[in-house]
Amino acid sequence: MKLSIVIPVYNERATLEQIVRLVRTVDLTVNPSGSNPNLNGPMVVEREIVIVDDGSTDGTRDILAEWQRTPQPDMKIIFHPANGGKGAALRTGFEHATGDLIVIQDADLEYDPRDYVKLLEPILDGRAPVVYGSRFLGGPRAAMSLTHTFGNQMLTIVTNLFYGTSLSDMETCYKCFRRDVIADMPLRSRRFEIEPELTAKILKRGYTIFEVPISYNGRAFHEGKKITWRDGIVALRTLVKYRFVD
Repeated sequence: MKLSIVIPVYNERATLEQIVRLVRTVDLTVNPSGSNPNLNGPMVVEREIVIVDDGSTDGTRDILAEWQRTPQPDMKIIFHPANGGKGAALRTGFEHATGDLIVIQDADLEYDPRDYVKLLEPILDGRAPVVYGSRFLGGPRAAMSLTHTFGNQMLTIVTNLFYGTSLSDMETCYKCFRRDVIADMPLRSRRFEIEPELTAKILKRGYTIFEVPISYNGRAFHEGKKITWRDGIVALRTLVKYRFVD
């Protein structure tokens, strides 16, 4: 089994090296104690890191270009000539990913790669083809701003109403799924609305989304957070749109 870790990057020079180090060194042994009867003992998952730089201008590209000069077998680096948005970067990353499984990883330090095994186990033992890491199921997390908490909960409620599910965190970055789930899925979003588009199309195709608690260390706007209330409005429109079209 190979896991493709798709990392969209835009102006993340301050955190890029650290997050890639964490992604590269995290233990991907699922069921290490052998306690899950649905898995035949511990399972070590191979990793592939797919980084898509989305037109960074802060020196991020210099770091990536240096890495590219000494290629690593577990890493692919793709450059967009100009900024197209998170959705555009993810779509490129998905096209270059070769793993049996895919997980999305932001390039900041809000999400902890040590949670990967939590995401992988329900897929590998056959419980669900898609697993979301929820920030609202009791895992350790830094306090989220009231605005972002309200926005996340509102979008999740709309998702549940429109698509007949009971998610607790639709907007989470940590979305993990079998490669075949999105193999023929037309994805069109260019910015942050990729999150509701993915969720809408996964649910419309009849896939079950399993949630697990994860840790979360949210950052503020002065620390580089990019999503705003305007993206929330677009996400809401996206949920409504893809309920009726594909």
